Amino acid sequence: MAAVVFLLVLSALCSFTELELAHARDAPITRHYKFNDEECDETVCDKANNHGEWAVPRIVARDGDRVIVKVVNHITNNITFHWHGIRQLRSGWADGPAYITQCPIQSGQSYTYNFTIAGQRGTLFYHAHISWIRATVHGPIIILPKRGVLYPFPKPHKEVPVLFGEWWNKDTEAVISQALRTGGGPNVSDSYTINGLPGLLYNCSSKDTFKLRVSPRKTYLLRLINAALNDELSFSIANHTLTVVEADAVYVKPFQTDVLLITPGQTTNVLLQAKPYIPNTTFLMVARPYVTGLGTFDNSTTVGVLQYKTKQGQSNSTSLFINLPLIMPTLPALNNTNFAANFSSKFRSLASSQFPANVPRVVDGRFFFTVGLGSSPCPKNQTCHGPNGTKFSASVNNVSFALPATALLQAHFSSQSAGIYTADFPRTPLIPFNYTGTPPNNTKVINGTKVVVLRFNTSVELVMQDTSILGAEAHPLHLHGFNFFVVGQGFGNYDPIEDPANFNLVDPVERNTVCVPSGGWVAIRFLADNPGVWFMHCHFDVHLSWGLKMAWVVLDGPLPSQKLPPPPLDLPKC
Repeated sequence: MAAVVFLLVLSALCSFTELELAHARDAPITRHYKFNDEECDETVCDKANNHGEWAVPRIVARDGDRVIVKVVNHITNNITFHWHGIRQLRSGWADGPAYITQCPIQSGQSYTYNFTIAGQRGTLFYHAHISWIRATVHGPIIILPKRGVLYPFPKPHKEVPVLFGEWWNKDTEAVISQALRTGGGPNVSDSYTINGLPGLLYNCSSKDTFKLRVSPRKTYLLRLINAALNDELSFSIANHTLTVVEADAVYVKPFQTDVLLITPGQTTNVLLQAKPYIPNTTFLMVARPYVTGLGTFDNSTTVGVLQYKTKQGQSNSTSLFINLPLIMPTLPALNNTNFAANFSSKFRSLASSQFPANVPRVVDGRFFFTVGLGSSPCPKNQTCHGPNGTKFSASVNNVSFALPATALLQAHFSSQSAGIYTADFPRTPLIPFNYTGTPPNNTKVINGTKVVVLRFNTSVELVMQDTSILGAEAHPLHLHGFNFFVVGQGFGNYDPIEDPANFNLVDPVERNTVCVPSGGWVAIRFLADNPGVWFMHCHFDVHLSWGLKMAWVVLDGPLPSQKLPPPPLDLPKC
């Protein structure tokens, strides 16, 4: 059965080549793009690519540039676009999550996203933000430093975006629709991909293998993006050590690793140092899932190839997979939670005079959110496939978020929230329990469209606690509109008396997506200096669909520069 694949056709009014702006002379400027959404039918075995590459539209800009993207919807589904990790300072209308900041772009309609990149540089990505369409609608956002500003690490010879994704033989919209209807877990993907290519370990896909061609002694910057729907991924290149230099478009203190872990929604820049000679070997680059939940998952491995160029500029792989030995890297066990915790603890901000870590030291508002799975009753006269005949659900503080029929930002801006949302999201769990111990008998969640309202410039400390209600599981939480500092994390139940003493307030990593460890907790701090309505949700799309999401409403500040402007004239209508 062929899958429905949603494609992006890019018409760039400013056209660029690879790392198109490396020598741009004008900054800041306005970059214009046009995305045409189209759809086609394909199968995984039809994805041959003679060049070992996969072309997806990329956004390339410098820190300080204005980006304007006109999206024209030619598919039958409604669609929105989210520019994942872009701060969207006073441009919340361009953030993109459906029914949060905008109504969807309907078939045959268009919408122009208009935002400025402010104080960010590195790798982010864009993706559709409605249902599961982002499975095939995503691409890199490459943000270069302002002209004349150098990287805080050696300049690489070349920069290469590497997107991890999935291939689905079935239409993902049908997959999630069936799961929501029956209440059970959804079907899983048919393969993982590196830059859209499954790799030689899958049937009839040996030609569909991403190839990274390198020259001896050269340094390469790999811009890694996990665009998979529901899986954290471990990644390694055989016999090569990677140096991590950036996470979520924020520079970090460099550290070396043979294996890295990246959750859906996270980006990581790494330096790859090529060997000083041409080895008579083919090195495999491998990605496979890290799994903590009890549900079914795609237990497969995607493979790419690292090829060394000869002195004549040719790769050493004319007879790839035939004459040269293949070296496979070693990855941690699928459920190695200690590796995940140790790896995440290595990230530290530069905390330099040029790139300070402005961690809020004084906290105005403290919040404690439980995150995890639960259940909802099965409708009458229906058989459900969730726990004990119920439907799977997910929640924050036992509230499973219900999407409204009108975008929250529109309701907030027009002061017409009545009947759309309520400002009574609980700051702490309504009924405390042993969160990581024996689960309670009652697993039911409540449904509602509840938000937290914050005054402008409120400093927030948020502890997110995993629960074992239906089994402990890691949850990658993404906050729109802000970066936050990860000041602490641990296993078991968070202790509000003992644990804050160990918070890192000196050089904590600054991110937009953090993984709540399985059977543990994570603490973050951020400053609510961006007026608007900001989505926070698990970046496992199955949990997002089940309700593990909420929203923060940040009020206007007193100054004109602290207020949300009116909506654009072409804002889609519901």
